[in-house]
Order: sequence, then C-alpha cells, then structure tokens
Amino acid sequence: MRKFPSLVTILVCVLATLAGAQDNRVFDWTPANTETIPMEPASLHAGRIYHPAAGGGNMHVAIDSRYPVTIAMTWADEWNTAMQHPDAPVNFSFLCIKEHVTSTIYECHLPSERPMIITFHDERRPEKSVISTIGAILGPGARQFISPNDIHIQYYSWTCVNNCIQPEFQWRRILNEKYEVTSAPKVYGLMTPDHDGQELSVKIKSPVPLTIALVPSHLADQVYDKSVTLTDALGQTGCKERGVQSMSFNCTFNLANGAQTLLILPDINFSGHKKANVEVETVKCVDHCDLLPAPPNQ
Repeated sequence: MRKFPSLVTILVCVLATLAGAQDNRVFDWTPANTETIPMEPASLHAGRIYHPAAGGGNMHVAIDSRYPVTIAMTWADEWNTAMQHPDAPVNFSFLCIKEHVTSTIYECHLPSERPMIITFHDERRPEKSVISTIGAILGPGARQFISPNDIHIQYYSWTCVNNCIQPEFQWRRILNEKYEVTSAPKVYGLMTPDHDGQELSVKIKSPVPLTIALVPSHLADQVYDKSVTLTDALGQTGCKERGVQSMSFNCTFNLANGAQTLLILPDINFSGHKKANVEVETVKCVDHCDLLPAPPNQ
C-alpha cells in the first residue's frame, strides 16, 4: 500500500470506483416524441433544440419527407436572434449539412455545450421569388398553401435499455474510536465485503509508531490462537502500513477472502499511557444490493 498524495487524488479514485462498480448497463437510441411539419417550397423550419453536456454530444433523428429537404444544425442563439429580427438578412452557421433527403437517419456530433437547433429547408423552388430574410422563408404559418411537403420527424434519446437498475454505493463510517495502546495487538472484526474491489479508508493518529494491517478474519484468529505468527500473517496481506503515526491509506477487498479484521500494534516498546485514534470508512451498497454478484463460496 502507499499513501495517496492529496485529497484530490482520493476523490478522483472514489468517483471512478463508484461510477464503474458493477455497472453493466446497456444504452441505445430509443424513440422519443414525433412531429409532422407541412412546408411550402423554399421554406425553412426549426425543430428541437439540443443542449449538449460540456464537451459536446451526439444526436439521432429519423426523417421522412414527401419532397427532398436539406437538414442541418445551427446555433440556437443565432436562430433566436433571427426570430427577434425577422426583417434582417439571414446569416446562419450550419453544421452537419445533409442534402436531398427524403428518408434517412440523421446524426450529428454537436461540438460543445453551446445549444444547437435542427433545421429543415424545403429544396423545391418557390413559385415566386423570395427575399432572403427569415420572415420570408419561415413557411406557411396558419395560412393555406399549395403542394405541401409533409416532413415526419422521429426524435430519439440515448437511454438505458438493459440492466438499467444498478446497485448504489455510498461511503459509510464503520469505526471511530480512541483506544489505549498496549503491547498486545488491537483487533477489530470489521465486516464482510459486499462486492469485489470494495474500498476501505483507514485514518490513524498515534503518539507512537504503529503497524496497521487488514487481514482475512480466519487469519487473524490463527494469530490469536498462535497457530500462525504475526509476521507470517502480515506477509499474507498487501494491505498494511508500518511505522504509522498520522496518515490515511486505502485498501480494496477481495470478496473471496470473506470477513476482514483490522490489526493494530505498536512498533516499539514504550512506557506510560498512550492513546491512538482510529477511523475506518468503506464504500457499501445501500440500494438494489440484491443485484450484486453472490460471493464465490455461495
């Protein structure tokens, strides 16, 4: 074991442990809402606004159109500005342009967290010339029109489709004690881990240097019965620290080792009364724990 250099490192490791533990969820694109848009020749329509997370994200839409359309993404703030000034010249920046579409699955990687909106442009030529302002090309509104181009839009969302309910984990304190240090080992029968790789955090503060070790409980019992020496027991665990007076360190459980015991003993002879503080926390399952894999011996 080794001492983590900073609290930031510990937090990063904890978050990674919680996020990855037992997570076998399967995600896929699933149908969301739909809409059908009637469009005039050369008209422009805006659909859903997308709000990607930091770093961007993907989108997925199924399009069916009576006549060819051009699909593209534009920035939502540029579109909103055009809506507020309908007589101003149109000036959009388009991404993921796809032309001559009548039936397709349209996908685009949105490059940042800046909101974007999906747009549809009817490629038919108008019967009359159209000036290039947003007010002129937005489409029919409530009025009647000829030769409608009905565009059916099926939106999709990226959602969990299998193994969606997962065990949930939280840090829990299982020991917090001030005890008098003696020459005999201090023994704490801690717990049986509920999942492989379960993390344990030990904090110790002592006026004399200590050896701290986490060992399987059956091995601790053998030390107590003197059928195994303490040195041999310490040689069978990688979760130990020597010469400890004030530090924190982390261990992970092997589920196959079963119940665990914490051993603490002084490294030197001393006189007088000395007291040490020990605090132990672990990441335990708190919900949907029935979904955890059974221990190997069950």
